[in-house]
Amino acid sequence: MAYAYLFKYIIIGDTGVGKSCLLLQFTDKRFQPVHDLTIGVEFGARMITIDGKQIKLQIWDTAGQESFRSITRSYYRGAAGALLVYDITRRDTFNHLTTWLEDARQHSNSNMVIMLIGNKRHLLIQQKKFMKKSKKASLTLIMRQMALKLALSMLLLTQHTQAIREDSRPGEAAVESVFTV
Repeated sequence: MAYAYLFKYIIIGDTGVGKSCLLLQFTDKRFQPVHDLTIGVEFGARMITIDGKQIKLQIWDTAGQESFRSITRSYYRGAAGALLVYDITRRDTFNHLTTWLEDARQHSNSNMVIMLIGNKRHLLIQQKKFMKKSKKASLTLIMRQMALKLALSMLLLTQHTQAIREDSRPGEAAVESVFTV
């Protein structure tokens, strides 16, 4: 199928934050609950239509392990956008975002758009069921405020999403908006 534009996206972040799930949900419209760790990079593509024009999105899912950083850095070249993903239920993945962001800015062109993605929202909802009411509200509010503060300070777009819905069905709409904003 012919396309008017080709855009390359790269998905970056720590191991286990759901990068591969986001890729599979967007390209194949399916959720796979258990994954092997990504070795190097995985690739997916999908055609979308915006304003009547066919656009091909190439999406590169990078390994989150430190041992693969030298390999994955070469995939920043030519990327129009990067999804900087963290798991909203794991504070350590949020704490590592500045390192990922520095890497992205150092190895990509200055025009690359970076979006901060808080992933696994469905797990936060599950955790809230077991928490006291006062703790529920404060945990969610703190994480969102921290994400917004980081996004504003680093001039990033930001969004929370999930590759699976609370009812265990694929979260297509949530993931769709991440790639087509």
